[in-house]
Amino acid sequence: MKILLTGANGYIGTRLLPLLLEEKHEVVCMVRDKRRFISASDLSDQVKVIAGDLLQAESLNEIPADIDVAYYLVHSMSSSQGGFSDMEKTSSENFSAAIQKTNCKQIIYLTGIANDEHLSTHLGSRLAVEEKLKSSGKACTILRAAIIIGSGSASFEIIRDLTEKIPFMITPKWVETRCQPIAIRDVLAYLTGVLYNEKAYNQTFDIGGPDILTYREMLLGYAKARGLKRWIVTVPVLTPRLSSLWLNMITPVPYSLARSLVDSMKNEVVCKDSHIHDVVPRNCLTYQESLHLAFEKIDQNSIVSSWKDALNRGYLNSNFMDQIKVPQNGTLEYKVKMPFERKAEEVFENIWSIGGNRGWYYMDWLWQFRGFLDKMFGGVGTRRGRTSNTDLQAGDVLDFWRVLLADKKSKRLLLYAEMKVPGEAWLELKLIEFHGKAFLSQIATFRPKGLWGRLYWYAMWPFHIVLFKGMAKQITTYKPEIKSI
Repeated sequence: MKILLTGANGYIGTRLLPLLLEEKHEVVCMVRDKRRFISASDLSDQVKVIAGDLLQAESLNEIPADIDVAYYLVHSMSSSQGGFSDMEKTSSENFSAAIQKTNCKQIIYLTGIANDEHLSTHLGSRLAVEEKLKSSGKACTILRAAIIIGSGSASFEIIRDLTEKIPFMITPKWVETRCQPIAIRDVLAYLTGVLYNEKAYNQTFDIGGPDILTYREMLLGYAKARGLKRWIVTVPVLTPRLSSLWLNMITPVPYSLARSLVDSMKNEVVCKDSHIHDVVPRNCLTYQESLHLAFEKIDQNSIVSSWKDALNRGYLNSNFMDQIKVPQNGTLEYKVKMPFERKAEEVFENIWSIGGNRGWYYMDWLWQFRGFLDKMFGGVGTRRGRTSNTDLQAGDVLDFWRVLLADKKSKRLLLYAEMKVPGEAWLELKLIEFHGKAFLSQIATFRPKGLWGRLYWYAMWPFHIVLFKGMAKQITTYKPEIKSI
């Protein structure tokens, strides 16, 4: 079959694509920027990639007329600009109008369980999307899931951060809300199982694992799996706003997304029936099995995708890859050229491993403090880390940077700042050769926005002198510890 996969760069889409190709389907991947379509397994030569932004109807003309099935795997929940309900409405309307012009026979939509009478804004918005998709006149298959557990999923990372970092938690009453978590492996099985399955046409299914747990039980269940002692005390005074701020400071979740999540946690997300098993028979993984599978992927550095790598319109526009050409005019720079005599591969390996667990090599506490300040002012902070400790790709998150270019062959790494700054910032690290000698070239470029931008740059200048020079020195000399077996 010929399949349209929207959200092909997203957490679910990245994992679903290889499964569709294994089944010998012809896949058309729709992304906002073709340059971001880089897969760890390099699948770009096996699919057709088209550019399209669901918020702009005129950009959807490339959708082929001869598609058989379309996956709708997009959402605007993380937008910090507000009004995500309007964005979801516009996206689904534009998609439905575009699909009406095709021969598509089935739309498959993954959304959240919405069985409560009084839904949160987020879940209510997702329910409205269902209706818009159904208005296309195509057979719709709706899969409603609770929280998804898997390496790199937002739900798993939040549970992981809270449990790993806080031995004693004072929590709001929403931790007593019940939900029915499901493993990412099972979600993917259902997404492929309903594909072109006539029994699934015009059907809505709740999908979940075998366990019904409160959020408290999930936190304590994670602690048990990790051999940690944790205590949770529930108090009624933590308002949604305070809960969101707390979640924002402790986890990588931006405030806007934290607020949407907290508002949704008042709703029980439990399957009301199990008739999905009549269409796609399956024994789903338990919560503990899902956790252990996620631990294995993390230990093996084989996280396929992460929610953090999805673009957040509050920080960057979808055309952020246009910034790959660092501007030369109207900018301020701080350059370091550090000589070294080691093998170039060893030094570049240090560049390739920067950020995340490795840190920034010099005065790491200052980077963490800058990340804390960024969080305080509504930025992303440094808690996002990196998806993989061993690999980098264009579009990846790297603490409060976004990877624009990760070129091993040319030994060059280019980062673009997602932190809150009065302007735009780039950081380039590359290895060069000059007069027969090897150097690490490190260039911090800043394009200020008005007078405040220039004042910010010069106020930070003393820190740049110390920080960047020390960092360059450490990158050229750092040797990772070799652990004995």
